[in-house]
Amino acid sequence: MLRVALIQQTAEREFAPNLAFLEDQIRDAAAQGARFILTPENCAMLEPDREAHRAKARTEETHPLPPLFARLAQETGAFLLAGSIAVKVEGDKLANRALLFAPDGSIAARYDKIHLFDVDLANGESYRESALIAAGSAAVTVKTPLANLGLSVCYDLRFAALFRALAQAGAEIITIPSAFTVPTGEAHWHVLLRARAIETGGFVLAPAQTGTHAEGRRTYGHSLIVSPWGEVLADGGDAPGLVIADLDLAEVAKARQRIPSLTHDRPFTPPSFLSA
Repeated sequence: MLRVALIQQTAEREFAPNLAFLEDQIRDAAAQGARFILTPENCAMLEPDREAHRAKARTEETHPLPPLFARLAQETGAFLLAGSIAVKVEGDKLANRALLFAPDGSIAARYDKIHLFDVDLANGESYRESALIAAGSAAVTVKTPLANLGLSVCYDLRFAALFRALAQAGAEIITIPSAFTVPTGEAHWHVLLRARAIETGGFVLAPAQTGTHAEGRRTYGHSLIVSPWGEVLADGGDAPGLVIADLDLAEVAKARQRIPSLTHDRPFTPPSFLSA
């Protein structure tokens, strides 16, 4: 059995309080036996103001999270996933980047969020992630001693083809660190996460931001751990803290044998409208 822990967080707009909270939670999770510990999207800083976000962002080399997580990975002997941090890349754009730390403190994988959240919601909220973030272009899978992992971030959840590709590449656990809005979370979070687990026959780990952040931004919470058969093994509700479950990785092979749809792709002609 593999014990995993999701950190549910109400991130603030400055690094220091977020990193202090994550450090305490990681140590607590490790003390409870977790060998894979995950944080949400924007775990080091949730800054709603676009220009302030741009000004506060660092390069990966100068960001305060990687050295902290490297040290904590070595201290705890766990794999740590920083669900995402904003890092400066080309020009005035940032990458929304997930970092996987191995127990020796090295960075085992990097994933830059591919799909960007550009949405106008019915309640008047508007998001233009592409105004600040440069989209990634590569799917990422990682072989670890714990399991084969497939990485994603938040809005990627809505693009099923990415998850099918991760599963067909051998991912047994798919990570979906997120900062879902309350309206979209209430409507779609649980059903989409369960669908991704069912479609891929893999475990889904989705650590989430929760509560009210700077300038009134609200996130949905409900960090979920979902089995390959689509069962919710743990739900974090709406309070910050740890969400822990034990995973039996043999369930992945069982689910994929029962419904072997990952091996049943067939070519087809793309649709086009016919005139009636």
